[in-house]
Amino acid sequence: MSRLFGSVRSRATLAATLVVAVALVAAGAAVLLSLRSNLIGQAGTEAERTARSVASELSVGKTPEQLALDADEGPVQVVDEHGTLVAVSEDLERISGAGTPEVKARPSTTTAPEGDEDGDDDAHAGDSLEPGEIDDSTTFTNGSVTVDQDTADYRFAAVKVETEQQGTLTVWAGAPLSAEQGAVRTALTVMLIGFPLLLAVVAAVTWLVTRRALRPVEGISGEMAAITASEDLARRVPVPDTHDEVARLARTTNETLAALEASVERQRRFVADASHELRSPIASLRTQLEVGAAHPELLDVEGAVEDTVRLQRLAADLLLLARLDAGDRPATDARFDLAALVREQAEGRPGVTVRAPEAVRTAGSRGQVGRLLTNLLDNARRHARHTVAVSVRCEGEWAVAQVADDGDGVPEEDRERIFERFVRLDDARSRDDGGAGLGLAIARDVAVRHGGSLTVRDAPAGGALFELRLPLA
Repeated sequence: MSRLFGSVRSRATLAATLVVAVALVAAGAAVLLSLRSNLIGQAGTEAERTARSVASELSVGKTPEQLALDADEGPVQVVDEHGTLVAVSEDLERISGAGTPEVKARPSTTTAPEGDEDGDDDAHAGDSLEPGEIDDSTTFTNGSVTVDQDTADYRFAAVKVETEQQGTLTVWAGAPLSAEQGAVRTALTVMLIGFPLLLAVVAAVTWLVTRRALRPVEGISGEMAAITASEDLARRVPVPDTHDEVARLARTTNETLAALEASVERQRRFVADASHELRSPIASLRTQLEVGAAHPELLDVEGAVEDTVRLQRLAADLLLLARLDAGDRPATDARFDLAALVREQAEGRPGVTVRAPEAVRTAGSRGQVGRLLTNLLDNARRHARHTVAVSVRCEGEWAVAQVADDGDGVPEEDRERIFERFVRLDDARSRDDGGAGLGLAIARDVAVRHGGSLTVRDAPAGGALFELRLPLA
């Protein structure tokens, strides 16, 4: 059960069915109440019409005994102001909710004294109706009537009429509520049968529509499972021919897979290149140590030290790249003077001139930016013919450091490739002279992680000009 309602399709179907069910119940209740109210109103109108018809006969001088009251036309009671039943429809066996529960008429006890003005005043004291006048107001009640042992519910209307002989009489007339009850029962039966069928249709349609809408998601899920099982990041999930959220999900998933594939491929190349670069100094150092162990007089101590230093630098570069790849972010609250750092890194390097007339403060890791500058200076000194010029200045919101040499420069088509790892443009160079090809890659990564940039273009002297931009503190 938990698995069934754990799917989006099941939850959507259940939610839609519940919403429709609540709406149907509310609408059904409103319809039944409105239908019942209208039908009761119609019965009341019919009862009032009958009561006023009888009252009209009494108002023109008919006595209650002269009224022809037939129960088939609706039960009628005429009650005097003392509550005495003076006229009633024939064949009534029982009545409730009207003027009196009695079903047998008795002579009226109300008489109007002749020629006694005081008596007239007393008889009509508190009565605002004139003889022959029918009251405009109507009183409605509900009750029941039994005729021929058949009991039914009725709507009663009471109308007062003023007569000369009997005084104030109240006419009670009833209209059956059987039509109202039958209509309400029929409507309720239709709702009890139709609502479940309608809910079943809503549930089925919602299930099918949701299934159709989520079918691409099932395809994406299945393909992702297959990619996980096969570890083939070159595969892509199918993108539906729609412009909805599912299509955007598929495109985003494919973009994530492409980025992941590129990252894994870079990692593989990095491991392969690192292994290749480490193999040479380790093999050279091992060879020298083995020769020294067998023939101490042939041990090249200076060469072993150089290989060890080169191996140490390469290991440090690989460790820094690993930290950068792991998302190592510099602290933004540490501030330092970029101009002073440039002068510090350039000190003692032959042929390097520095122009940094004022302090330029930036934020980040002083050690990482120092390593960046060291790599740029090493690269420039390696390719320069005579001099390397370094300058530092403020430019808007940026701290700008430029390192220019007078060498051969960098071809335009290679100006982005030189920042890739283990890339050396001069393949004829020896490894000892050219390094491992990690310096510029480290420099670019450090600049980007500090919120800046590192680019290369032609220098005024004809060589290469590397420009570092970092945000000012």
